[in-house]
Amino acid sequence: MKWRNQLLALFCLLAFAGVGVLYFQHWVIRKPFGIILFVGEGLSPARLAPTRAYAAGAGTRLNLDSMAHAALVMNYSKDFAAPDQAAAATAIATGERVTNRTLAINGDGKPMKSIVELAREHGRATGLVTDTKLTDPTSAAFYAHPTDSSDGEKIAAEFVDRGNIDIAMGGGAAQFLPAAKGGDRQDNRDLLLELRGNGFDIVRTRTELETIPAWRRPKLFGVFNDGDLAFTNQLEERSQQPSLGDMVRRAVQLLQYNTGGYLLIVDVGLTRKAAQENNGERTLSQTVELDRAVGIARSYGGPRSTIIVCGDAAIGGLNLNGYPFRKDSGIAMLGFNSAGQPWITWATGPHGTKSYGPAKIPGNEDRTETQEAEPSEPAAFYTKSALVTVEDVVAFGSGPGTDTLQGVIDNTAVFEILRGEL
Repeated sequence: MKWRNQLLALFCLLAFAGVGVLYFQHWVIRKPFGIILFVGEGLSPARLAPTRAYAAGAGTRLNLDSMAHAALVMNYSKDFAAPDQAAAATAIATGERVTNRTLAINGDGKPMKSIVELAREHGRATGLVTDTKLTDPTSAAFYAHPTDSSDGEKIAAEFVDRGNIDIAMGGGAAQFLPAAKGGDRQDNRDLLLELRGNGFDIVRTRTELETIPAWRRPKLFGVFNDGDLAFTNQLEERSQQPSLGDMVRRAVQLLQYNTGGYLLIVDVGLTRKAAQENNGERTLSQTVELDRAVGIARSYGGPRSTIIVCGDAAIGGLNLNGYPFRKDSGIAMLGFNSAGQPWITWATGPHGTKSYGPAKIPGNEDRTETQEAEPSEPAAFYTKSALVTVEDVVAFGSGPGTDTLQGVIDNTAVFEILRGEL
């Protein structure tokens, strides 16, 4: 009888354990270990098909196309139909709409808590990666609350003083260094030295980045250029700089050693910079680089990570026109076709052939000396920098919580998804 009782007890124990496992797998809400947000500046639905064609032909599939969920995103600001960079980033970072030129503060000038600050309260490690300056408005919306969204020096100081980011990588070294050391700061603060004193490893090249060990919880500040990082076709400048994918890979490798999980923000800003210049090749190649970085994030983050890729504001009105062959890609998409028609056109920007408003626009008189008479990527109207367009952007998602990305949503809903998974 004794052995029968023992077998019965063992059976009951195994059955109880099995039911517990099933309950945990199917009914207990488990938070994702990794949460990664890509902010693709200028990523609108109209950008997708030209990027596919440029990457490998019209029939190619991007990493974005394989993400399980997608939605159109309404992105108006509190006072305009199209947001500027600061207002668009603030809505995503804090879940609140603000007026243009406002960065992570409310109408009373008080700071609004960002998703990064909330993540730290939940015990998560935090990271920020960008291919532009770390102090640009899109990145800054996640850690700073300046009264002037263009004041890079004050934003850099907030990065150091608030200490909300464990790993940061990008450009903009000049705003962290005093003028005496080749930087732009006028207050004589050497913020890189201060960061080093706070326990951060400072890296300035791709080689140095790869040498950082992944066996300890890191505090890393990687700044790889005085200004923005180089475009993909600037080979010499990029030789010592990590690619966007390199930075994402290293950030995930380092952040995942925090037992409480992590939140990584990836600001892809060179797509905006290229579009502002009416440069189709750079715009599309940087969008391809964004897509590759998304693939790397999904690979290193794993299938249980929550990954969202969201546009902020459409810009420039790029169109790929005519009838490129299905398998045309790369430079075959650029310049003129056989009929002398432009493959790529823009709505506004420095390639514009007509002015509007006053007869002379500041800077307009200078463009005839530096611009071709008939640019290969003409814009309908001249502006010194391409304008934002009143247009929905797009969001893609995979992993826990992203099933709400469907139909048409507000850009503030991205914050709500992320907050729900902390």
